[in-house]
Amino acid sequence: MKSLIDGRVRLFVFSTKKARLSIIVSSKLHKEVDLAFSPQGALAKSVHQYRPRQSQYDMALAVTSAISEKHNLILEAGTGVGKTFAYLIPALLSGKQVIISTGSKNLQEQLFFKDLPLLLTMFSVAPKTALLKGRSNYLCQLRLEKNLQKISQMSPQVVDELIKINQWASMTKDGDIGNLTSVAEHSATIATVTSTKESCTGKKCSYYDACFSRKAKIKAQDAKIVVVNHHLFFADRLLKDTGFAELLPEADVVVFDEAHLVPDVCINYFGQQIATRDIDRVLNQIIDVYRTELRDSIQLDQLSQRLLVKLSRWQNALLEEDVTDWRHVISNKDLATQSWDLLNELTTLLAVTTEHVGRSETLDNVVGQLSSIVAQLQLYFECNDQNAAYSVEPSGRFTMLRIAPINIAKQCQQLFDKQTQWIFTSATLQVNRQLKHFADELGLGKAKQIILDSPFDYPNQALFCVPRHLAKSGQTEANVNQLVDVCTQAINAAQGRTFILFTSHHMLQQVARMLQRKVNYPLLIQGQASKQSLLNKFRQLGNGVLLGTSSFWEGIDVRGRLLSCVIIDKLPFVSPDDTLYRARAANAERSHNDPFTSISLPQAVISLKQGVGRLIRDEKDRGVLILCDNRIVNRPYGEAFINSLPPMSRTRDLDTALRFLKSIP
Repeated sequence: MKSLIDGRVRLFVFSTKKARLSIIVSSKLHKEVDLAFSPQGALAKSVHQYRPRQSQYDMALAVTSAISEKHNLILEAGTGVGKTFAYLIPALLSGKQVIISTGSKNLQEQLFFKDLPLLLTMFSVAPKTALLKGRSNYLCQLRLEKNLQKISQMSPQVVDELIKINQWASMTKDGDIGNLTSVAEHSATIATVTSTKESCTGKKCSYYDACFSRKAKIKAQDAKIVVVNHHLFFADRLLKDTGFAELLPEADVVVFDEAHLVPDVCINYFGQQIATRDIDRVLNQIIDVYRTELRDSIQLDQLSQRLLVKLSRWQNALLEEDVTDWRHVISNKDLATQSWDLLNELTTLLAVTTEHVGRSETLDNVVGQLSSIVAQLQLYFECNDQNAAYSVEPSGRFTMLRIAPINIAKQCQQLFDKQTQWIFTSATLQVNRQLKHFADELGLGKAKQIILDSPFDYPNQALFCVPRHLAKSGQTEANVNQLVDVCTQAINAAQGRTFILFTSHHMLQQVARMLQRKVNYPLLIQGQASKQSLLNKFRQLGNGVLLGTSSFWEGIDVRGRLLSCVIIDKLPFVSPDDTLYRARAANAERSHNDPFTSISLPQAVISLKQGVGRLIRDEKDRGVLILCDNRIVNRPYGEAFINSLPPMSRTRDLDTALRFLKSIP
């Protein structure tokens, strides 16, 4: 009995010492972070014209507390807070294993190539760091070699691009295709030489030791600080959950920057997607195997050819019916019959290909892919999950079938384990001065929640105008004419230097056609070139007008006099016909909640904040925001939008806004 008591005492003493040690470490980290942001600290000594910002300091201390006291944190940091250094410095100084996840490749690269090296030098610390992207961002030497072997069959342009890629391949150290500058970023040739799961032969590959994708994964596993993007992070968590080898090390701390994107990424990874493009590719691979390897197996060719025809007819039928909800498809007898007929034929083809396993390495790989497609289609066609939305989405000449959960909170609670500190930050998380919507969506109700406003002088730097006498939303012709009139006046007053952000491609095209006849400033229209090309052109011109939809509402940083005006056509509410929204709305009603206030309104507020955030990017910026939707001022819910936006000066008089624009040099 005495030894047992002694053991308990020893255990208690050990625990007490451990608690004391934790307090000491916590105190040490707080002191180091406090010093770093002080007027005498490393930032002041190393950053030209550094000025302490209270909001940045407050955020750094909040992140420090989350790391040292081991709690989760949701923090909105308005534009200009300087959130990158506010979370990077505590993460680096903590000495812990940290994963930083971003929503875009641009921010991912800025963190790894600019911000991290600067801070490592500044604080004289040298943890191993790694940048890891999805495998499609890396050159596959084997695919390049196979393409070069068939170069005589290719067009002169493709030959030229392959030669340039091959020259680059001999010099690159990491194989990151983003560093390839001699070939256009959207060239179709690039997709034929990057790494894919389907083309990877693993240890059988002659380039296994030199494989760029593999080396990047090994480096990430060995690093103390790893920079990834949200899609890759959740793909890794999915691999862990299914028992496969993970890509990333176990982390003490995970920081999600651009965290407003996380819920949509979670929906994507907790759901399933079936692309008919993949079915088409598998069928063509089987036909190719028949023609090049298994000429004695004509049934492979006949079944695959027949299925290509059925697949095409089925997709055309879906397109003609203009269905977006699979539940509507299965209520249509003809479409339902065609769908099950397609699945039955694919099942027959799977049985036939299985009989030839072992005769062709290519066919063996295809059998696994076809088996997965058949299983996924079976699950999708049965449509048994009442807590999921089953959507049909056109994708060029192909179709995407998507199963999306309508509530991800439970899955997220399991995903965000207690052994890790989870930190979520973005400039756009709060709705009506609360972070509850974001926290509830991810099942993070117990996380500490903080809102830090932008340090910019919005009342003097920005003017928010909702012009009087706008037509009611939905009166299309009147809406278009008024929008064009407002845009024309604002563009002329701003001497170009304008973003026009739309909620639909249709409205964008209508306005673009009319503006081409009314303004003399260069118009840069989404779809004419890549997003990055349009932005570069906008910066080079100095008087451009850029027209874009959702992809231009966020992740764009144009500072100074280059951008003086942002015009938004209307409040960005999700379409009531959206399949996922309808499923979520039905679920909300079953729980006696109002779908509009609990789902539609919060999403629209966050989206609008993203668009508004394009205007003021620096403490010296000045500009005008014009919203051509009077619902924000004459509907009760408009207050939620206004309370969530920066405190800009406001006017209903367009002439006042035009005078403000003309005053900007």
